[in-house]
Amino acid sequence: MKRIIALLPLLLLLIVTACSNDEVTPQERFDQYVKHWNEQEFNEMYSMSTTASTEKYAKEDYVERYKNIYGDLNVNNLKITYEKLSEEKMKTAMEKGTAQFPFSVEMETIAGPIAFDYKATLIKEGEEEDANWFVKWDPGFIFPAIQDGGEIGLSTIKPERGEILDRNNLPIALNDTVHNVGIVPGKIGSNPEQAKQKISDLLGMSVEAINSKLDAGWVEPDLFVPLKKVPKSEKKTLNQLWEISGVTEREVTGRVYPYGESLGHLVGFTGPVTAEELEDMDSGEYSANDIIGKRGLELLFEEKLRGEAGVKITVSKENQEEIVLAEKPVKHGEDVVTTIDADLQKKIYESYDGESGTAAAIHPKTGETLALVSSPSFNSNEMGFGISQSRRKELQNKPKQPLLNRFNSTYAPGSTFKPITAAIGLNNGTIVPGEGVEINGLTWSNGENWGNYQVRRVSKSNGPVDVTNALVRSDNIYFAMKAVEMGSDKYVKGLKQFGFAKDFPFEYPIEKSTISSSGKLNDEVLLADTSYGQGEVQMSALHLAMAYTPFLNEGNLLKPTILADAEKGQVWQEQLITGEQATLIQEALRKVVAAPNGTAKGADIDDLAISGKTGTAELKKSGEESGAENGWFVGYPTKDQDILISMMIENTEDKGGSAYTVETVTELLKAIK
Repeated sequence: MKRIIALLPLLLLLIVTACSNDEVTPQERFDQYVKHWNEQEFNEMYSMSTTASTEKYAKEDYVERYKNIYGDLNVNNLKITYEKLSEEKMKTAMEKGTAQFPFSVEMETIAGPIAFDYKATLIKEGEEEDANWFVKWDPGFIFPAIQDGGEIGLSTIKPERGEILDRNNLPIALNDTVHNVGIVPGKIGSNPEQAKQKISDLLGMSVEAINSKLDAGWVEPDLFVPLKKVPKSEKKTLNQLWEISGVTEREVTGRVYPYGESLGHLVGFTGPVTAEELEDMDSGEYSANDIIGKRGLELLFEEKLRGEAGVKITVSKENQEEIVLAEKPVKHGEDVVTTIDADLQKKIYESYDGESGTAAAIHPKTGETLALVSSPSFNSNEMGFGISQSRRKELQNKPKQPLLNRFNSTYAPGSTFKPITAAIGLNNGTIVPGEGVEINGLTWSNGENWGNYQVRRVSKSNGPVDVTNALVRSDNIYFAMKAVEMGSDKYVKGLKQFGFAKDFPFEYPIEKSTISSSGKLNDEVLLADTSYGQGEVQMSALHLAMAYTPFLNEGNLLKPTILADAEKGQVWQEQLITGEQATLIQEALRKVVAAPNGTAKGADIDDLAISGKTGTAELKKSGEESGAENGWFVGYPTKDQDILISMMIENTEDKGGSAYTVETVTELLKAIK
């Protein structure tokens, strides 16, 4: 019994010590507070505020203020740090019921980094078991500059969009003054419905859309109601609009495309960013009123063209100088200078005269892309300044499909493909220069496995056919025989060396050229047809143009470029043929035009010596005796070799086939040279 009584004081001491150790310290409470703050858990922060703080600042105001400010300023990477209390200071704080913690705040905002130092005071409130430590909060925790009041301001300076220029520094997309056409409702005249219909016809917007703008809540009879932006170049339309009573304008800056339809598919257009686009973007990257590239070069080089808005976060107080918390200067967009020759592009586009087709023009010695044409096209000004649904539907339903970008699509190249087959055969030894093949008649079949299928050529030969004669006369049978002789493996390997079945190395997205739907040529008939550009082989006009560069560059296949500052003469594939073999094909391409039996006699003119290759791609379906034809010609000036045009015109079957394309390219080269 005495032993138990003797142990009682020791047990009481342990109990008291344990209770004392369970008491929450200000250090622990502020640790918890800072954790909530770093996680932006504002409800939890508010629950840790002193009674005086919660009486002065309502929870809804406190939480919403934090959320709105941090949200509007795009606060991220928030980091609060502080110095822990020493044992001596902790003991004093516990005795006095108050503690202070100097802390530092760092954050990233829309205007750049913000950092500040402040001091938190924690006060012990409550009795015994309910006692705890609470933060004495004031607005200085958000920013010290608003401790005693003040308004936080956020101002932005929109960047100027960079311009897109051609190789001669002519703008193909620029920022210029445009007419923001609108109506003053009170001046519209005695027959408003008739006036609206005229405006509708001229602006390409529905009467319903006009009424919707006029019915907006803010509209007054004497106020200007903007309808649509129109470039200065649309003089005829503007003059007709000015004749309508009540129609007026305000001059504003807009995106203008001086070359209209000729560069529509290539340059593209801009427009307001949509809600769907915003969802796919990083927060703060764009706002609802921003303009963004929608298509073509405008979309491709959006990041470079758009620049970065200038942003400034300020605190303003009555009768005091504005305080700047953070500022990011505006960064205007960069100009994009291309290798495109805008005047050449326009000439090529106009040469189509509304016909469907595609063309690529390159400098075959440097790889620079001089023109990429898709005909018919759309006017970038019409698309960029707002196109009505009815007008868009009209364009979509046109038989010639002006909204289809043909220059980034692939097509059967027809006989323009034969120089590629010749190069592959020369490289692997299947074709020997000067070595002839006996071919009789106009048709050829390689035995029973072909069934009734026969390869047909357009003309008979006088004696054995070698590779030069086959190119000049465009002999399908010769190339079919040679492809079958070399076999699928060697031929496919050669095609891949020419870039088939590979991603096309170009800034502007161009469809990958394909060997066949399966990528193989295991069927002998398909192998034969492929050799002269039929079968299932598909390539773009630009790839076809680049495929001729080995013939003019000692066997090297060049890489195409579209940016003026890109390195010139980049090699995509080295030494596909030898220099001697390249010269042989060059000479044959000249004879295609100049020889009496050449297929491009229409290009044989006194003014200019042209080399090239014709091609007619037959699009007839299985079982059809005839069908639509695409006429191809790849041509270049033999002497200068500073431009090569690869052109395809659709549906030339009633216009003379490839001869029609030959004539068009020839006239272009004459005009250029």
